[in-house]
Amino acid sequence: MFQALLDAFGPQHWWPARTPLEVIIGSILVQNTAWANAEKALHRLRSARALSLRAMRSLPLFELEQLIRPAGFFRQKSRTIQSFVAFIDREYAGSLDAMARQHTNVLRLQLLGICGVGPETADSILLYAAQHPVFVVDAYARRVLFRHGLIAEDASYEDVQKLGSAALADYLVAVSHPPTHNLDSHTPTPMSRKTKSQAVEAFNEMHGLLVAIGKRFCRKAAPDCNNCPLLALLPLSARARVPGI
Repeated sequence: MFQALLDAFGPQHWWPARTPLEVIIGSILVQNTAWANAEKALHRLRSARALSLRAMRSLPLFELEQLIRPAGFFRQKSRTIQSFVAFIDREYAGSLDAMARQHTNVLRLQLLGICGVGPETADSILLYAAQHPVFVVDAYARRVLFRHGLIAEDASYEDVQKLGSAALADYLVAVSHPPTHNLDSHTPTPMSRKTKSQAVEAFNEMHGLLVAIGKRFCRKAAPDCNNCPLLALLPLSARARVPGI
């Protein structure tokens, strides 16, 4: 799947952000909304010069709520952002670099302890902000893998993550370098250009590629299986799961 998607779409250049903090705030803002709405909120924060830990420490809750209103659930997300700032100050003396050096399992548990941070948000922070090789499970990943008969419809987050992690680990052993492609889906940003390990690069791309296939072909209500780059990998036994094929 990774090879076929990369050949079809090319590097996705996720996460589109300038700094690790912007990745973290974006991962909170994008909860239960489209990325376009999160981007609007990020733009408002940037315009207000509020996209720094120093600025957020002194930003009143009401002002933060108004700035991120386009992302929806702005009251809940504002409190999650403030809880993260308190966490990074308390546990890592305000250093995102120190946070990134923490062991993956330890940091994941710490992030999950922040009110409003679930597994998908925690893993997005780990992968894109802290450069840890973890498989991010979102609705697109679940949909694609279920329709291909690789997971049960009610598979747990942890089970899907184990499957994705093991498959990508095997892929990295089988090839010397992940293939590249000339077609770009997103404009490269400082964070997407950041030098990464081979493993982080693969997990990074796989998440972005599953989002791309989910949006363009493996749609929830009207999947376009006949034109999908993954059609050849769709088992005959799994085709009954997909409406319209």
